[in-house]
Amino acid sequence: MPNWELKNCCKHDQVVFLVTIGVFTVVILVLWRTFLLTPFKLITVFIHEASHAIACKLTCGQVEGIQVHANEGGVTQTRGGVYWLILPAGYLGSSFWGMVFILASTNLLTARIAAGCFAVALIVVLFVAKNWTLRGLCIGFLICLAIIWVLQETTKVRILRYFILFMGVMNSLFSVYDIYDDLISRRVNSSDAEKFAEICPCPCNGVGWGVIWELYHLYSLLEPCTLDLLSYLEVEGLGFKLFLL
Repeated sequence: MPNWELKNCCKHDQVVFLVTIGVFTVVILVLWRTFLLTPFKLITVFIHEASHAIACKLTCGQVEGIQVHANEGGVTQTRGGVYWLILPAGYLGSSFWGMVFILASTNLLTARIAAGCFAVALIVVLFVAKNWTLRGLCIGFLICLAIIWVLQETTKVRILRYFILFMGVMNSLFSVYDIYDDLISRRVNSSDAEKFAEICPCPCNGVGWGVIWELYHLYSLLEPCTLDLLSYLEVEGLGFKLFLL
């Protein structure tokens, strides 16, 4: 049962987890407009576009190409599939994957699985990328992952979990900012939400969908912290933790 009263909160691992998220959030906000975060911003654009591609494949469509541009824009070229599911998959998928990365960072085993899946995704996209910005991004993060993995396994520099957590926090924050910038603070007529509003029978314009998706983004950012506080179950003998509602 969920520990709604938060009894016996908080264990050492929970405190470290929440404090680290807070530190990463502050660092990201301080460095937001610097070149240091550019690769991580571009990788969040990659995850956004990859989410479009996944939705396309799951609805029996064909992905013809993916591009990520240096100006933090991107495009996924698809054919077929269910268009009204493909359109929102970018924003909703990127926040979902951010939440997955944050939760995966709570344990070394799940962090390894997340890093492995991320590496596979980078390799797959490397072969369908349509521009060298995306190809270079994939190659750069593959090299980065390989270095971090080697350090994790052969030295005392154990930073894999922190890297996965940073990726999750960065992706979640960028998703919140991106949807606010494109759909709420200014209207981008070519945005996914505006296109979705055109084909959705609901009486809601692009800004309305932007607000709805923004609330989901905020939920996805806060949910891992809530799960960590409410349900912290350590499975004896298996070496990993489960988060249950």
